[in-house]
Amino acid sequence: MSTKIPFTLEFDFQASPQLLFQYLFTPSGLSEWFADNVNSRGEDFTFIWDGSEEYAKLIQKRNNEKVRFRWITDEADQDDYHFEFYIQVDEITKDVSLIISDFADEDELEEAKMLWDNLVSSLKKVLGAA
Repeated sequence: MSTKIPFTLEFDFQASPQLLFQYLFTPSGLSEWFADNVNSRGEDFTFIWDGSEEYAKLIQKRNNEKVRFRWITDEADQDDYHFEFYIQVDEITKDVSLIISDFADEDELEEAKMLWDNLVSSLKKVLGAA
């Protein structure tokens, strides 16, 4: 079992925190850019890509600010890893940033960062903020 490495990426957005949050938390919003389809039942989310399903549990939510999911896997260390969306608003300029925190195996770190870059690019197009 390998230890995953935490990483954080920051992206600037031309969108309100309230609008951006809807795309980070709701199944319909997440289906627009993150997965082919997303279903939820309470705190349990199902993410569907090309017919395969992955399961995650919503473990933290602060409206218009933060969402944290933990993947549900068969691995013993599943509780150690999560991915998080954090919306930061600069108090002075009111600039909006999306900060994504995730974990990846060391040999997959650059690939994971590129995947998030592509996903966020899709999100910006959906929001008309590209």
